[in-house]
Amino acid sequence: MTKAIRLFETGGPEVMQWVDVQVGEPGPGEVRIKHAACGLNYIDVYFRTGLYPQSLPAGLGMEGAGTVEAVGTGVTHVAVGDRVAYAGRPPGAYAQARVMPAANLVRLPDSIDFDTAAAMMLQGLTVQYLFRRTFPLKGGETILFHAAAGGVGLIACQWAKALGVTMIGTVGSEEKAALAKANGCTHVINYNTEDFVARVKEITGGKGVPVVYDSIGKDTFLQSLDCLSPLGMMVSYGSASGPVPPFGLNELASRGSLFITRPTLFSYAASRGELDAMAADLFDVVESGKVKIAVNQRYALQDVAQAHRDLEARKTTGSTILLP
Repeated sequence: MTKAIRLFETGGPEVMQWVDVQVGEPGPGEVRIKHAACGLNYIDVYFRTGLYPQSLPAGLGMEGAGTVEAVGTGVTHVAVGDRVAYAGRPPGAYAQARVMPAANLVRLPDSIDFDTAAAMMLQGLTVQYLFRRTFPLKGGETILFHAAAGGVGLIACQWAKALGVTMIGTVGSEEKAALAKANGCTHVINYNTEDFVARVKEITGGKGVPVVYDSIGKDTFLQSLDCLSPLGMMVSYGSASGPVPPFGLNELASRGSLFITRPTLFSYAASRGELDAMAADLFDVVESGKVKIAVNQRYALQDVAQAHRDLEARKTTGSTILLP
């Protein structure tokens, strides 16, 4: 039997159960993939806790890499035996094998191994759309990026440097500050010992930054707005500390006619053409060596509860993978 993680209720890490599942054959537009590695991402916590609702029982996990075992009718862009990776809905990557929509899959270059692929698809594609499409960076900008030592953050540090962008990153410890610096972050702020708004203003000579990329949510939202220059863009793409509370539009007007967006990867990668172009851009910066993927934690898939505890306690850095 194939093993997988299933949710029968929402809650803490203990609700994830390691169970036998029937995988079956792929239907039209589907494939069956045997996973070599699965990615761990904060969005998995949102589904586990019920912040992002789904019908139960349900799978969990949005990212994986492995080999195509079978294809359904109508599938032409991948074939049996192909090395593939993905980041996308529906959840269910926490499994030894699964049947899933073929539309989510991209073929891997020979130079990218399964562990790297499982660690970089969701986080790397997130940085790609944030930097290339949500607020396109041309080089020369100074930006603020929260959680600079996390999986998305370390990719962002390197990609910003490659683009000629000055990145101000926030972290929660001196160890994480050193890690962000080592990956190309120009200025690092420890939000537990420093006022990040005051430091951003100091670094920018009082001007603020044209864009803030914020995955923290509730705890940093208003202060992030205070870091923006007039006509700046607030990119709120996650809620690690909880959802952003309701706020009045005057909060944007009073700070200089600010813009705000709440993007998701799944909107930006909604079409085959968009996904292929985004993946090609990501693969290019990784293969060039400009961005190196740091797989800093590995857990057996059946030990995923501990992986979630460590993630929520902010004990992890870089990317984490789960091994089926």
